[in-house]
Amino acid sequence: MKSTIKNIIAKYSKISLMGAALFAGVSCEGILEEQVISNIGNDYLNTPAGLNDGLHAAYSSFRAWYGTERGNNFTVFGTDTYTNGADGGFKFMNFYTSDFDSQNAHVRELWDQFYQGINTANAVIDRAPEVEGLSEEIKARRIAEAKFIRAHHYFILVQLFGPVDLQLSESVVPSTEVTRSPVADIYAAIINDLQAAIPDLENVGQSSDYGRATRATAEHLLGRVYLTKGTSEAAENDDFANAEPLLQSVIDNYSFRLLDNFGDVHAFGNEVNDEVVFAVQYGRNQLTNGGGNNSHVFFLMEYDVQPGMRRDTQNGRPFKRYMPTDYTYNVIFADRENDSRYENSFKQVYYSNNPGTFNTTFDQSKDQVTFAAGDTAIYVPGYEMSEEERARKPYQVLVPSAYTERLFATMKKHMDPGRVDLTQFEGGRDYIAFRLADTYLLLAEAQLRQDKIAEATENINVVRRRAAFPGREEQMEITPAEMDMEMIIEERARELLGEQQRWLDLKRWGILVERVTAHNSKAIGIEDYHVLRPIPQNQIDRTDGNEANFPQNPGY
Repeated sequence: MKSTIKNIIAKYSKISLMGAALFAGVSCEGILEEQVISNIGNDYLNTPAGLNDGLHAAYSSFRAWYGTERGNNFTVFGTDTYTNGADGGFKFMNFYTSDFDSQNAHVRELWDQFYQGINTANAVIDRAPEVEGLSEEIKARRIAEAKFIRAHHYFILVQLFGPVDLQLSESVVPSTEVTRSPVADIYAAIINDLQAAIPDLENVGQSSDYGRATRATAEHLLGRVYLTKGTSEAAENDDFANAEPLLQSVIDNYSFRLLDNFGDVHAFGNEVNDEVVFAVQYGRNQLTNGGGNNSHVFFLMEYDVQPGMRRDTQNGRPFKRYMPTDYTYNVIFADRENDSRYENSFKQVYYSNNPGTFNTTFDQSKDQVTFAAGDTAIYVPGYEMSEEERARKPYQVLVPSAYTERLFATMKKHMDPGRVDLTQFEGGRDYIAFRLADTYLLLAEAQLRQDKIAEATENINVVRRRAAFPGREEQMEITPAEMDMEMIIEERARELLGEQQRWLDLKRWGILVERVTAHNSKAIGIEDYHVLRPIPQNQIDRTDGNEANFPQNPGY
């Protein structure tokens, strides 16, 4: 059962804005001029309640990334697994054209909101030792949580932007004297934060105050940090070896387990489950949910104007932003006899909620269809079906040859039928940021990089056996001869499709341009420099010396 952290983060989502005024320094343009800071008071942060509220505000900054359009556009869009659907104003992030520049709203918003979160964490870290009325154990734990948050945000920033401004103490007044610190320095700061945090975090998998960072959460993140650093310009010989015991600890030392059925991991109403290592908290209170988890809208096809259908909360509000590539359909999910993940990732049946008789639209094997409420209206089998076979069906069949930017297989992991009405954008489901299957896959990769083929094979097989249809576990196992990086690349796509991982994975493997060029035909402008995102122009403009002291990334 969830405890208080969700409600506290929701309650103090506004403090992340007021905290922006109080805590944000160099990276929040004009933010200190907001008069709202008087509503908090600087001294409040020096009290036990104020310190906790500041930490909750820092937690709320995770909402800048997980479950948002910007987080999904940065990580799902413009990859080998997803291309653009019909709608949306950010298609240039998939096309990689010159429209993706330093004025991009996503880079500006993420930069500012993450630095607000970082400076809020800095304030907690700096002030906690002097706060009276808290035990030393609780002070240490709150500092550790703040260091986890700071490390996480810098880890995302360094992957996206390369060298960034490294601020490790609270900024209480605006400053325009900032620089881009070397990537190696940023990784060193991230690792130092997580190594310092781990001993003081709650020594459990999931906190009794669900949603807080725990020792397991930090170990998972640090394992991924080492694995990513090992393929970066800051790489050191022991990075993969350092990653392995951290990831193994998450698997061995806590109560996590892979759920028996892959489909249950993202099932609506089951967001709190034994596979979740860390989840970002959302809720149903519209006043405190911020922008909400809106991943539910982006992966849906245009079902709502088809015969027998209208929009409803069960099937979602279809924004038609992300369309799977042929590579996803035909390579990643080629095995649908043994592997349940295609069936459990994509929606196959739409039941009529608008009964009547209609002319057909995309399925020309018949002229008309008639539905009673609850009848199958659309079937999306995921494979070609002959016209003769389709003609015998009393509903429309959407086969791959008929896919368009409006009609395609809908990924169902993030669907949110718990919204209050059919137009609500601000979803309330928690966003699962780290989960145990990912830990296994990261561990297998760390072992493969060290030529521990047998160990890597077994960890991949743990994930694959869980993904099998009942009775097909043996057919899902791979042999050591099949254990290579291509297996890792494809297995992470099968398991983690649409979970804000893919762009970061392709970038750290050094194959972003290669794989996007090969499998995303709409990414017509991608070039080598696109392995970094543009520095927001407002950051350059507010720096002393402008681009001379805070240079833009090449190509932008």
